[in-house]
Amino acid sequence: MTGILAGMLLITAGIAAAERFRRRRMYRMVSRMLEQVLNREKIGISDIREGGLSALAGKMIRVQETLEYEVDQAQKEKEQVKSLISNMSHQLKTPLSNVVMYRELLETEPDAEQRADFLERMRLQLDKINWILQSLFKMVKLEQDVIRFETEQASLKETLVSALSSVYEKAEKKEIRIVTEPFPDCLLEHNPKWTAEVFVNILENAVKYSESGSQIEIQVRPLELFTEIQFRDNGIGIRKEEQNRIFQRFYRSRDVENREGSGIGLYLSRMILDKEKGYMTVASEHGRGSCISVFLQNCQN
Repeated sequence: MTGILAGMLLITAGIAAAERFRRRRMYRMVSRMLEQVLNREKIGISDIREGGLSALAGKMIRVQETLEYEVDQAQKEKEQVKSLISNMSHQLKTPLSNVVMYRELLETEPDAEQRADFLERMRLQLDKINWILQSLFKMVKLEQDVIRFETEQASLKETLVSALSSVYEKAEKKEIRIVTEPFPDCLLEHNPKWTAEVFVNILENAVKYSESGSQIEIQVRPLELFTEIQFRDNGIGIRKEEQNRIFQRFYRSRDVENREGSGIGLYLSRMILDKEKGYMTVASEHGRGSCISVFLQNCQN
């Protein structure tokens, strides 16, 4: 009897020792997995066969993947902020320097005619600074989905007229005619205010990069699902290798690096159209002009 009890005690002690060993092993494995998560190392589960521990390892892998994704996103956002600040600094540097220069010239007590000229030049530079800042704020708000963006069934003609009135003065100064081919008005799914800004960005570029006395043509073509609005100019055109890049944020062609501009307008325009489930394309021949087309959704009956 004593031998049987002794044997049972030995078995119990052995089981307890085995359980303690198993628990220590599980602790070491869990500790190792946590270290791997903290050190951003890949968790290996090839040697983990226990059901509970294997399930825990699977969950830790998902946690690790989530953390990796969030870290990567945070890094991307950090790089975007650095890029944005760098580009803002670059875009604002020239007009701010010009404002300082004109202020210093005004302090030299020029005659009335020079003073009026310097004040007008300063006003233009301040207008440019304001435009750049407003465009940057809109861009960031659209990128972060801060703005509540709603579309409606709205008149294309009214939106187009609103845009034309904004660029009329600039076109007139360069004696550039903007000719709109007659078309029947139609209701399209868009946001009139934001879409007018798209048209303004396109038209201002056309005016800026076209010769004095030239012509900009606007043509409307109804399609099955969309309506195409073409803006055709006889300006400097866009090189073929750059045509896919002109819609990138802050991108400026090497042909216009020394001209006034920010590289924001077309990027902002594409974002607006994305919100409206529309799109835009470009066709151009370097030195012979460009045609930018905006596609807006037709209203569903």
